[in-house]
Amino acid sequence: MDVWQLVLVGLVLLLGLFGVLVPGVPGQAIVWAAVLWWALTSPTRLAWSVLIGATALLLLNQALRPLLPTRRTRSTGAPRRTLLVGGIAGIVGFFVVPVLGGILGFVGGIYGAERVRLGSHRDGRASARTVMRTAGCPLLVELFACLLVVGAWLSAVIWG
Repeated sequence: MDVWQLVLVGLVLLLGLFGVLVPGVPGQAIVWAAVLWWALTSPTRLAWSVLIGATALLLLNQALRPLLPTRRTRSTGAPRRTLLVGGIAGIVGFFVVPVLGGILGFVGGIYGAERVRLGSHRDGRASARTVMRTAGCPLLVELFACLLVVGAWLSAVIWG
């Protein structure tokens, strides 16, 4: 696989990550399709292992989705921008502090957005807790699964 194809696969993976944050966009399917594209054009044992692991993880995520609360962003009172800021902070955090930074960045981004919007620490913290209970946890689980797949792909490309 040449460099330009790897760049395109990476861009599609990034599109899938942002697709998780936007309601109605099948972000997980986009991430999986990009890994499938990479595995089909680079038929190595490592590529197929990443594809099998990604398939298992994303299927597990889909199976566990009914156990999580639904994404009710309207009932929180927070704008959708709050979840978008949290998601972008989670994506950046995942690559700055590998794995754990995704969770910390997501929760920290939601808190930061709510603190700026509401103006005080107490109100921002209370609103961030409400957002995480109603809409944040399901989004975080889906985003984290996709981030793990992207991290596995990136590791395989760099060190494989």
